[in-house]
Amino acid sequence: MLTTNLVLFFFVAIVFSFLCSLWEAVLLSITPSYMQAKYSEGKKIGKTLKAFKENIDRPLAAILTVNTIAHTVGAIGVGKEAAAIWGQSHPLITQVFVPILMTAAILILSEIIPKTIGANNWKFFAPFTVKSLSVLMIVLSPVILVCQMVTFVFNTGKNNNIFSRTDFLAMAEIGSQEGALSESEHAFIHNMLHFKQFKVQDVMCPRDKVISAENMMPAREFYEMKDQLHFSRIPLTESGAEGQVVGYVLKNEVFEHLLDEHKQRTLSDFKRQVEFVLPDCDIFTLFNLFIKKSQHIAIVINSERKMIGLITMEDVIETLLGKDIIDEADKKMVKSNK
Repeated sequence: MLTTNLVLFFFVAIVFSFLCSLWEAVLLSITPSYMQAKYSEGKKIGKTLKAFKENIDRPLAAILTVNTIAHTVGAIGVGKEAAAIWGQSHPLITQVFVPILMTAAILILSEIIPKTIGANNWKFFAPFTVKSLSVLMIVLSPVILVCQMVTFVFNTGKNNNIFSRTDFLAMAEIGSQEGALSESEHAFIHNMLHFKQFKVQDVMCPRDKVISAENMMPAREFYEMKDQLHFSRIPLTESGAEGQVVGYVLKNEVFEHLLDEHKQRTLSDFKRQVEFVLPDCDIFTLFNLFIKKSQHIAIVINSERKMIGLITMEDVIETLLGKDIIDEADKKMVKSNK
């Protein structure tokens, strides 16, 4: 009978401690994305997990309470039964071997093994963990309330964000290394998270490479420059005022009117309003400006409102993608520069 009680105390302690370690490992391994996905699907497990994550102290208090009771009662029970069996005849077993074996069993069977299983298979055990902890928290609600009152003293009241930009970058890097993300997808995420760090001056086309035309230039004279006009939008400068941009024209719009009309017209007749930005403006702000104003081009100006460069929606998109966008006009320009 004494041997049976010893085995029973040992078995109960290990089983409950095993479950506690498994629950803890699974609970702490569940990712916010998994929780949000289940919550968005309207599943009960998602709602329960959301409640757990919002107040993680409650399920952890339940787990630690059961685990502490299992360890304490198990150790006392096993020690008492061992003393009753071998205390007189073999005191060395009671005082040395039983404590060593009990400690090793708790460490291996109820800590290392279950936590390894839970951490590596948390998706499989998540439903079981949620249901088990829900029942356990109801049973231990008075104890949990006391634990919350104690931990409230140490609560700073600060709500730290679960994810930072650095976390997302690290996740993208890991995803790329493990093959979950392609190289281009990794580059896109990396550039998107660094989008606000890029300035207009880092991306713009400098003034000496910008092809412009004077505001009062005749349209036919502009047409004669067609071999130099590699872009669809051409900035217009004020006649006699170097670097003073007054707008831009759509190259094809000017050419189409030349086919339909015979009267002499100047580029000012086709002038469109253009946006002006400073070189230290970040391209995230510029991107939103392009969207809001339905524009594809902006003139970069200095403090004297003189043009120092030009930036387009294409430049912004290329920065986001991390790749050059090459169309037919770009190919022709590359060939002409060879």
